[in-house]
Amino acid sequence: MRTKEFDFQLPKELIAQKPIKPRDFCKLLVLERKTKKIFHTKFYKIDEFLKKGDVLVFNDTKVIPAKLSGKKETGGKTEILLLNKRFKFWEVLAKNIKKNYLGKKVFFKKNLSAEFKKFLGGGKWEVEFNFKGKSFFEILKKVGETPVPPYIKEKTKLFNYQTIYAKKEGSVAAPTAGFHFTFRLLKKLKKKGIDFKFVTLYINLATFAPIKTEKIEEHQMFKEKIEIKKETADFLNKARENSRRIIAVGTTVARTLESFAYQSKKGWYIKSGKKETQLFIYPGYKFKFVDALITNFHLPKSTLLLLVSAFASKNLIFKSYQEAIKRKYKFFSFGDAMFII
Repeated sequence: MRTKEFDFQLPKELIAQKPIKPRDFCKLLVLERKTKKIFHTKFYKIDEFLKKGDVLVFNDTKVIPAKLSGKKETGGKTEILLLNKRFKFWEVLAKNIKKNYLGKKVFFKKNLSAEFKKFLGGGKWEVEFNFKGKSFFEILKKVGETPVPPYIKEKTKLFNYQTIYAKKEGSVAAPTAGFHFTFRLLKKLKKKGIDFKFVTLYINLATFAPIKTEKIEEHQMFKEKIEIKKETADFLNKARENSRRIIAVGTTVARTLESFAYQSKKGWYIKSGKKETQLFIYPGYKFKFVDALITNFHLPKSTLLLLVSAFASKNLIFKSYQEAIKRKYKFFSFGDAMFII
């Protein structure tokens, strides 16, 4: 499969630059896979397409102010983006840092510094900060910036780039499908008999890195940490046994559930635990545990677009996207929503 097959033209004015207020008043396109029908509504009316017994699964990860501007030992400016924490080290993406910078430091505000320990290739390094644990995160909140995607031109405050249920710190990008949920909407859905469960995928480059290979199959995902608690896995497995719909709120939830899926004599189940995933979902993949998907409208030639194309089919997704463009839907992180059932 060629990557260029998943390209499309999007008018710049349809790239959302800020969140819709209130968040659940964004547009919602509902795609029914079996009938191939498309419905247009508002997100706060999503309950009309949900039923008692449905289970919404959210990613409870929390975005950290992962972008840091600093100075090299030579005085030159640099910028690093935190990616993954590994024991006492952090994997970072560094600008203007050459391979020979090994063992040298970069200095930031509030006496924070990072020593460059190992070059990982592709602009990535393993670094060690002079502050650890809670002290590090306290300083990070003071000196770090919100790492919004490059297509968002305006500076964004961290609370705008966060879901209302964000809990576990460690992501460098938000699980944006969750942006559309408000406390008011969650209360409404709970009243209807819909259950909420939480899993965790700590988002890094894997989720938003562009595909640079000509053939889709040659693209390799970075590792991302994922977690599912035992009580959550038990609940979801029981729900599926009872033919309740498992609805992933976002592609990161879909990847987490599918990464933990295993087959038994009775069917597909998920395990609990902590691990890393490099699962790359593209057309041809057969979903094992996810029954429906709430998502945003994604970038051309992105791994996210490939995932939704695997879930619904490329033709259906591209038909939906073209209709969304005609109806002036907003795209990407702060854009409108899609519910694939």
